[in-house]
Amino acid sequence: MPSFANGAVEIAYLDEGEGDPILLVHGFASNREVNWAYPGWVSTLTRAGRRVIALDNRGHGQSSKLYDPAAYHTSKMADDVRALLDHLAIERADIFGYSMGARISAFFAAAHPDRVRSAILGGLGYKLIDGVGLPEAIAEALEAPSLADVRDPIGRTFRAFADQTRSDLRALAACIRGSRQVMTLDEVSKIAAPMLIAVGSKDDVAGSAGKLAAVMRNARALEIPGRDHMLAVGDKLFKTAVVQFLNERQ
Repeated sequence: MPSFANGAVEIAYLDEGEGDPILLVHGFASNREVNWAYPGWVSTLTRAGRRVIALDNRGHGQSSKLYDPAAYHTSKMADDVRALLDHLAIERADIFGYSMGARISAFFAAAHPDRVRSAILGGLGYKLIDGVGLPEAIAEALEAPSLADVRDPIGRTFRAFADQTRSDLRALAACIRGSRQVMTLDEVSKIAAPMLIAVGSKDDVAGSAGKLAAVMRNARALEIPGRDHMLAVGDKLFKTAVVQFLNERQ
């Protein structure tokens, strides 16, 4: 896979298909393959006539592993998105983030409104405003000697996922501690790009999609029936809604 440097940080990415570009930003402890290729998003979007670009966030996948929590401030991770668009000479794109990637996408949309044609936030609702990212218990779970030593249920879920994706656990713990920023109600209300906010009906991590959409200028909410935070990612209804949303801007 190709990569580029944003300062001292090497960022790996995929770039497939032709057409209007959409940039995908994966969630915590995932990577471009696990979040986007395996669940069928890359094939779905390329079949829909899109150029699909997906990065490995810093600390994840094949990108640089950093161990200082300050290196994972959400604004710095959003700047990796900006740098990738610059690297590919793309002036404006749709952006689609899931969970932590949705938080990064929202920060990017607020900082660079001229670069965002539309945005899709999956697995993140009102916790963008009223929350501090994933809980500290996840960092502690990542630092435990093994999964068997983890008692916190959310911590166990993410530790098992991190083990499955063969992630750098120390880098992920730093990421959790460094990327817990929120946006203010005023900041969110100023985002003018068309926005689709999608959250599973059984998601106990994201917060309300409808409540977040209600305070944005041009947003609508989608409830993904019967899905929790992990299982919503590859949902067929979610895919159909995203393609329809993107086609509205063609």
